[in-house]
Amino acid sequence: LSQRPGAGATNGKDKTSGENDGKKEVQEDFDIDMDAPETERAAVAIQSQFRKFQKKKAGSQS
Repeated sequence: LSQRPGAGATNGKDKTSGENDGKKEVQEDFDIDMDAPETERAAVAIQSQFRKFQKKKAGSQS
């Protein structure tokens, strides 16, 4: 049984050269209009789904 190089399962922790070299870059510049009505509707929808998830998660632990 011979294996090709790189044929094994990866665990997602492999680094390519120059990638994630210990520096955390925080991108603070974004162009989302936080006062736009569609942004507010999106936030409410995300929060609603998260609350449903939390409620379902709490119910399954009982």
